[in-house]
Amino acid sequence: MATVAITGAARGIGLELAAQHVAAGDRVLALARKASPALEALAASSGGLLTVHMVDVASDESVRSGVASTGTGPVDILYNVAGVAGHIPSELESADWDAWNVVFAIMVQGPLRVLQAFLPRLGADAKVINITSQIGASTWPRGGYYSYGAAKAALNRLMRSVATDLKPRGVIVGIVHPGWVQTDMGGPAAHITPQESASGIRQVAADWTLETTGDFLNWNGKPHAW
Repeated sequence: MATVAITGAARGIGLELAAQHVAAGDRVLALARKASPALEALAASSGGLLTVHMVDVASDESVRSGVASTGTGPVDILYNVAGVAGHIPSELESADWDAWNVVFAIMVQGPLRVLQAFLPRLGADAKVINITSQIGASTWPRGGYYSYGAAKAALNRLMRSVATDLKPRGVIVGIVHPGWVQTDMGGPAAHITPQESASGIRQVAADWTLETTGDFLNWNGKPHAW
């Protein structure tokens, strides 16, 4: 039985990762700013395998208290999933800087806050899997998505540095594009279901080694261009 911590566990990919890990018999620490009915139902049916912990990844105090509520035992996998779309249309001629600050607080600072809080509990061979987006790659061919794309690019660079610094401790860091997924954020026209994405991410996480720490992969395990 692995112990798995998941941010953004109330919906979408985070919720599906939680469900699949529970089905595999793993202990799941579900971290969410607010519990959804689906997450509460999963907890109730999990036989005690899943517990829900209130964590707003944009808040230092919330992360500290929420992670403290999960106990002190070792964590085998930390999934940084929590995200926000930001202001989707192009902001070429104007920008909502308060909204930018929220996007960066959640999707750049947030994963590092959570990692720092769990770090004493991450031993050799523990894995930190960060859900990013192809929009954060320099190879993304379209415009728009300014704050979202910039935040994901920053997350990619940040976690590449973290991977280098944690390698001597044996902690493995991964960066994963989950695919275009049929979630509230991805929309119904997206290419794959949350079940397909989460299943692929779980396999990619299981296969990750220290030799490939810091790599940027697709949900199907294929390398993603930076």
